[in-house]
Amino acid sequence: MALTLHGTVADNTAVLSRPNANPLIINGDMQVAQRATSVTGHTGGGYTTLDRWRLDVNAQGTWTIAQTASAPDGTGLTNSFRIDCTTADASPAAADHLIFSSRYEGQNVQLLEKGTSAAKKFTIAFYVKSNKTGTYIMEVDDNDNARNINQAYTISNANTWEKKVLSFDGDTTGAFGNDNGDSLRLSWWLGSGSNFSSGSLQTAWAGTDNTKRAVGNVNLADNTANDWSITGIQLEVGEFDVNSIAPFQHESFGDNLMRCYRYFQSTVGVNIMLAIASGNNNLQCGSTGYKTSLRANPTVVLYNASEANKVRSSGGGNIALSSPSINGSIHGINNCSVNNTPFTGNDHFQMCYTVDAEL
Repeated sequence: MALTLHGTVADNTAVLSRPNANPLIINGDMQVAQRATSVTGHTGGGYTTLDRWRLDVNAQGTWTIAQTASAPDGTGLTNSFRIDCTTADASPAAADHLIFSSRYEGQNVQLLEKGTSAAKKFTIAFYVKSNKTGTYIMEVDDNDNARNINQAYTISNANTWEKKVLSFDGDTTGAFGNDNGDSLRLSWWLGSGSNFSSGSLQTAWAGTDNTKRAVGNVNLADNTANDWSITGIQLEVGEFDVNSIAPFQHESFGDNLMRCYRYFQSTVGVNIMLAIASGNNNLQCGSTGYKTSLRANPTVVLYNASEANKVRSSGGGNIALSSPSINGSIHGINNCSVNNTPFTGNDHFQMCYTVDAEL
């Protein structure tokens, strides 16, 4: 059942319809951080701290990333994603870039009706704070059809939480795949070289042209005093402004965590399950079931007995794995089979693992 709210805008009234119970954005309140709550020396790409959010750096500075207990007052938000520059790059090369982003399955964004005559307008809202004021670029990317649209926003006051509300037109060209693939990307540009900024900003849907993606964006990497924080990210179907958009849609930590589990799960540092072992003098096998079905067959990392911080100490007749490996023939979105060699007799064994099925 859709939740409908009404709000006044300049030309009359707008209706906010939420066709599904959960927020479209996962972990928009920056509560879940399975991998780590902070990392230093970040110069590459991918997911390192808060679930579902990545920072991609291509030769544009060195960064500390952290989940911080800072958020705008009066919102119910308590955490944010923060980056701090530790090595500056005041003169980026042409291909350099610095992008904060998240990615979404096509089957989860079909309600936008992209690629049809009924394509919906949508609005992205978020709270942002930085010591560096100026113009920043937000990009929406249709990764299935190589199309994108961009908007500029301004951080006006240094070190102050500001709410930004950006509305985007629907796109009647190019439908999202109705599957678990990487269809919709949301990107906040924080710096770039001329390869991404030498054209004119692409503010209407069109084929992706790299030169039009980050035109006019500040260079957050130009000083080691610079930092940038974000939280309360939401995507709503419809066109809204700062007065008419509904407040951030909170969900329980448990529900938020369960949705994150579809993309990444870790037993490191938690009370590890015991797997039943059955084997002979040379081979020990066991099956581990995941907390929920994953988006796709994952990358699995197993930790062995020598990794003291990753494996529970053995005791009570349970044996920590010493040389675990994946049995590739029994491996999917719900569980995997683990081998351990050598081992004698039937028993239980203990293990830690991470499974990664991120977009």
